[in-house]
Amino acid sequence: MDEELPFSVTIEVRDRCLCLHLQRAARAIARRFDDVLRPFGLTNGQFSLLMSLNRPAPPRMKEVAAVLAMDRTTLTAALKPLERRGMLQIEPDENDRRSRRLRLTPQGRAALAAAMPVWRATHEEIDGELAPADPEALRAVLRSLS
Repeated sequence: MDEELPFSVTIEVRDRCLCLHLQRAARAIARRFDDVLRPFGLTNGQFSLLMSLNRPAPPRMKEVAAVLAMDRTTLTAALKPLERRGMLQIEPDENDRRSRRLRLTPQGRAALAAAMPVWRATHEEIDGELAPADPEALRAVLRSLS
């Protein structure tokens, strides 16, 4: 039997649902970073993925997937266009031939270096817009949820 939900339930979910509010905020911030990173040929997701490779030693795919909270299939799909553009290389792990390591190329490093000033400036703007809230406290709360 179809049960009717009163409109007041819709309003309750609209006003209370953390998932909805986090998704809306995430989409708005993602669009903003997509806009400022576009001149560098990057989306916000690609910037984050490339930045996760900026380490002393090339990380394994599993490690990158964990940092980005992605499953391996989604990560593999996200890697392909960056690999085609020469921004990263996928290499077999010398210690485990079944594993792959991800190496940031000089072209990928150059794209990140060029984008960093804009990334920082955009974060400063957003942090300023969050006032009087504490941006560091917000980041800490978000980290605790993940």
